[in-house]
Amino acid sequence: MKPTVITKTCKLPDGRLITIDTGKLARQADGSVVLRMGNTMLLATVVAAQEGKEGADFLPLSVDYQEKFASTGKVPGGFLKRESKLSDYEVLISRLVDRAIRPLFPDDYHAETQVMIYLISGDENALPDALAAFAASAALSVSDIPFGGPISEVRVARIDGNFVINPTMADKTKADIDLIVAASIDNILMVEGEMKEVSEDDMLEALRIAHEAIKIQCELQVELTRETGKTEKRKYDHEKKDENLKAELWNLLYEKAYQHAKLQTTNKRLRSEGFSRIIDDYLESLPEDSAIDTDLAKHYYHDIQKKAARNLVLNEGVRLDGRKPNEIREIWSEVDYLPSPHGSAIFTRGETQSLTTVTLGTKLDQQTIDGAMISGSSKFILHYNFPGFSTGEVKPNRGPGRREVGHGNLALRALKQVLPPDAENPYTIRIVSDILESNGSSSMATVCAGSLALMDAGIPVKGPVSGIAMGMISDSESGKYAILSDILGDEDHLGDMDFKVTGTEKGITACQMDLKVEGLTYDVLKQALLQAKEGRLHILHEIKKTLAAPRADLKPHAPRAQTIIIEKELIGAVIGPGGKIVQDIQNTTGATVVIEEVDNKGVVSVFASDKAAMDGAMKRIRAIVAVPEVGEVYEGKVKSIMPFGAFVEFMPGKDGLLHISEIKWERLENMEGVLEVGEEVKVKLIEVDKKTGKFRLSRKILLPRPPKKETTPTE
Repeated sequence: MKPTVITKTCKLPDGRLITIDTGKLARQADGSVVLRMGNTMLLATVVAAQEGKEGADFLPLSVDYQEKFASTGKVPGGFLKRESKLSDYEVLISRLVDRAIRPLFPDDYHAETQVMIYLISGDENALPDALAAFAASAALSVSDIPFGGPISEVRVARIDGNFVINPTMADKTKADIDLIVAASIDNILMVEGEMKEVSEDDMLEALRIAHEAIKIQCELQVELTRETGKTEKRKYDHEKKDENLKAELWNLLYEKAYQHAKLQTTNKRLRSEGFSRIIDDYLESLPEDSAIDTDLAKHYYHDIQKKAARNLVLNEGVRLDGRKPNEIREIWSEVDYLPSPHGSAIFTRGETQSLTTVTLGTKLDQQTIDGAMISGSSKFILHYNFPGFSTGEVKPNRGPGRREVGHGNLALRALKQVLPPDAENPYTIRIVSDILESNGSSSMATVCAGSLALMDAGIPVKGPVSGIAMGMISDSESGKYAILSDILGDEDHLGDMDFKVTGTEKGITACQMDLKVEGLTYDVLKQALLQAKEGRLHILHEIKKTLAAPRADLKPHAPRAQTIIIEKELIGAVIGPGGKIVQDIQNTTGATVVIEEVDNKGVVSVFASDKAAMDGAMKRIRAIVAVPEVGEVYEGKVKSIMPFGAFVEFMPGKDGLLHISEIKWERLENMEGVLEVGEEVKVKLIEVDKKTGKFRLSRKILLPRPPKKETTPTE
C-alpha cells in the first residue's frame, strides 16, 4: 500500500527552500523524517524504550550522525571500503545535535533514547552540519517521545559585511564570522563557531539574525506535529518518589550543606569529601531495620547540595572556593619546559593544568581527511587528551572519546585564526595538550598553553590567544542571576550555562555555549560576553608575563623550511624522470623536498634538520630552475664533441653549442685536440634562438683578444 506522506516547506531569508516529509521512510521508528535542502537529504530517526532502566537517574541519550559515501558518489577509503567508526567530523556534528536537544527532555525521563541521522544525499551548496539538529528535532516532533521542543539550527556567516544563513561551502571560506546556532522559538540554546577577531556586538548581531531564521523552522515543526497527530506524548514514570523522605532530608540536611558550601574550601577533593560526609552521617544514623531507600536518599541529597551551592552565590555573591563572581583563579605558566619538542608550555589555572607540545613537520605529515562531504588534507592538527588521573580517577585508556574530540576541535578553531597564512608557513603543525589536572575549563587551558607553545616554537602568530569558561546561576522565581567567570567543574555541573570564549586583544576567535535553562535574554548574554572579555584580557596579561611574542627563531633542533616558487613548466625538471632527480637531491643532501602545483605555479618546499643539508638542497634546486640569461658567465662541462664544435652543459639539464669559431680567437681547422669530454670550461651565453630555444655559447669572448697584426703598405 502506498504510504501517506506529510510534507512541509519553509524558506531561508534568500528564498532557498527546506522541505521536511514524514511517512515514507523508516516507518517502524518512533519518529522519522527526511529533510531536503537543494540536493542534500538527511534521514533522521528516533527510537526510545518504553521504560527506564532500573536505578537509572539520568537520560541515556545517544546521537549519531553518519555520512553515507554514496551520498556524494564516493567510495570509502581504507581496506574495508565501507562506513565504520564515526570520523571526528561526524562526532562533532553528533555533539552539536546532542547539546541542542538534550536539555529539552524532561528531567525525570530516563528511557534509553537513540537519535540517528544519515546523510543520504550530499550537496556542497547545502552543508548538512547546519541541518542535522533541525532534522533530529523534526523526528522527535512526529514521535510520541516526551520532548520540550521544537528546536532548530542554522549556520550564520558574515561574508563581505553581510550575514548569510546556511552559506555554501565556497562562500563559507570567505567568512569572518562562522557560527552554528541552535534555538527554540523563544531562546538560544547552543552556539558553536569561529571568528576572525570580531567584537562582542558583532557576535550578538549574528545570533539575532540566526534566531529569526530558526523561529520559522520551529513553526514548521509545530504544524508538522499537529498534522501527524503527535501532540500528545507518551506517559512515563521513571523515578521512585518519596515525598516524605524528600521533605525530611531538606529539613535535616539543607542547612548543613549550605554551611559546608560557605566554608569556601579551595581544594576540590576536600570540598567533595565534606559534602559526602553529610549524607554518609545521615545514613549511618539510621537504625539497621530502616526501610529508607538509600539510593533515593542520595538522589534527593544531590539536589539539596546543588541548591545550597547555587543559593550561596545568589544570596551572598560567594562561590564554593571563596571567589567573587568575576574573579579568576591564580595562574602560572612556563615555556620551554621540555628540551626535545619543538615548542612546549605548561599552563596552570587553579586546579586545571595543561602540558602542551608543538611539533613541526613537513608536507608529508599532513593529516588526510576522507569524508563524504569533505576530503583533502590539513596542515594544522590539535589533539586533546584527558586521562583519568587528571581528576584523581581510575579510568581505562581506550583512546579519545567524543569529549576529547570536541574540546580539541574548539581549541583548534581558537588558535587557527592567528596562524600565519599557508604561503608564509611551510610547516605541518601538530599541537598536543595533555590535561594533567582538571577542575573546570581544561579546553580553555589548552588554548592558553597552545598559544604559549606556538610562540615558544617560533611560529609567527598574529598574537597570543586566551580563553575563559563562563557560567551562570539563575532563579526563575526571584529573577536573581549571577554570571561566573572561570568556572569550576562543580559550577559547570550545578550551573545553567557553560559559555567558552577565546580571543586575542583585538577580538573573539572562537566560542562554544550550552544552555541548560530557558529564558536567557540578549542583555544577559551581552553581559556574559563583556565579563568574558574582561576575564580573557586578564588571562592574556598573565600569559604575556611568561612570553609576550613569538621567539625570533626556531629551536636549534627544529626542522628548517624554505620555499621556492617556480614556473609550472619547471616542475618536471625538478622531479626528473620517474622522480630520479628529486630522489637524488634528497639522498645526497639529507633534506626532504616536496613539490606541488598551486595556482598554476610550482611550490617547492624544502625541509632539513641542519643548515648544510638545507644549503645543499637549495643550491641543487636553484640550479635546476634557474633561467639562463644572455650575457651571464657559467662554469660548464663538455658533454660531447662534434666536428663543428662542442656541446657544453652550462646549467643542470641545459646544453649549449660552443661553436668551433667561439672557442679561440685563432682560427681552428678542426676540433682535434682542442677540448676533451668532461673538461670544465668557462663560457658566456651570447644568444638564445627565438625559434628553437637553442643556446649559443662563447669561450673566446672571455679570453683576451690578441692584437691585430700590422700590415706592410704596398709600394
